[in-house]
Amino acid sequence: MEGKQILIIEDESKMARYLELELTYEGYQVDVLHDGREGYEKFDNRAYDLVLLDLMLPGINGLEVLRRIRKTSDVPVIITTCKSDVMDKVTGLDSGADDYIAKPFGVLELVARIKANLRKGQKRHTERASYKNIIIDYAKHCVIIGGKPVQTTLKEYNLLRLLCENADTVQGREAIFREVWGDSFIGETRTLDIHIKELRKKLAEANSEAAIQTVRGVGYMLT
Repeated sequence: MEGKQILIIEDESKMARYLELELTYEGYQVDVLHDGREGYEKFDNRAYDLVLLDLMLPGINGLEVLRRIRKTSDVPVIITTCKSDVMDKVTGLDSGADDYIAKPFGVLELVARIKANLRKGQKRHTERASYKNIIIDYAKHCVIIGGKPVQTTLKEYNLLRLLCENADTVQGREAIFREVWGDSFIGETRTLDIHIKELRKKLAEANSEAAIQTVRGVGYMLT
């Protein structure tokens, strides 16, 4: 998994330098930030394959950084912290972390955790579709917007999945009926309009960053 890009957000200079040297030696491309707010801004402006995140950070703390990351991304996040209290571990995992490693730790253990979570992240991307702050989780058959689950009917789920998988590309009405309702569908054409209207309402209520646009005479697309 050489060449993978890792973001380290760690305020202890010696620890950050140690991690940077070890992971660079392992073949990873590494960026290091020492402040929570700056770390999140760096993450938000660049694609990373994994984040190593300390909990105790200046600017904004690690848990807040994690919550912000999870609003738009399912990138693997490993919490690295001196804290070993069970509740800190539970809070981190409940907030969306993929793994937790307490300091001090050996480099072999860390590299093993990184490789395992990168593999999990690769698998995850084949099981989900995402666009802006919307995630369609195929395995759990659910919609997540801004980190929170959104209840949908089966048809709404399949419709949003189709639009999400083809974001910024117009989906014709006939193609939508074929993919969501099946070739044998016989019914009113307003059926699609009603489902689009309901989906738009749910996206708005969930503060979705994406919206369903009508392309007159053609169909719909997610933008």
